[in-house]
Amino acid sequence: MLYIITTGGTIEGLEYDDENQRNSEGISIETFLSQLEISIPYHIEKVLDKDSRFVTEEDRELIATKVSNCQSDNVLITHGTLTMVETAKYLGRLEFNKTIVLTGAFILGTEPDTDAPSNLDFAIAAFEDLENGVYIAMHDTIFQWNAVRKNHAKNRFECIQ
Repeated sequence: MLYIITTGGTIEGLEYDDENQRNSEGISIETFLSQLEISIPYHIEKVLDKDSRFVTEEDRELIATKVSNCQSDNVLITHGTLTMVETAKYLGRLEFNKTIVLTGAFILGTEPDTDAPSNLDFAIAAFEDLENGVYIAMHDTIFQWNAVRKNHAKNRFECIQ
């Protein structure tokens, strides 16, 4: 069973003016999964509903607790891209005996040209080939938690050595 943790962010079509002011209606990860016709069993739990700019250490601790307590060895976390690397590093340092993949979107999930479904599909397929560890899966590329950065100027993830 794939355990999916959702945290909000662009992938769910959420735009924010500030931490308390959401200015758009979102779309559920369940909607994308039904469009993709995912055949593996999964369980979704919404843990956060926020722009990743506002994800705190306490939020990351909550995510880690959910990962630790779930029965599945495969955990997918949907997350805003602005601080996805920080959450991946937080989880990576905890050395879970699970495969954890974070994914998100650069284009709002509510936009017709969103990259959300393709990133979700890629992230789910990646579980077949990944060993235990923490990864980011974006735009057909897998990044290890300790060898990735977000290039904000180019709006993409990049490997670091």
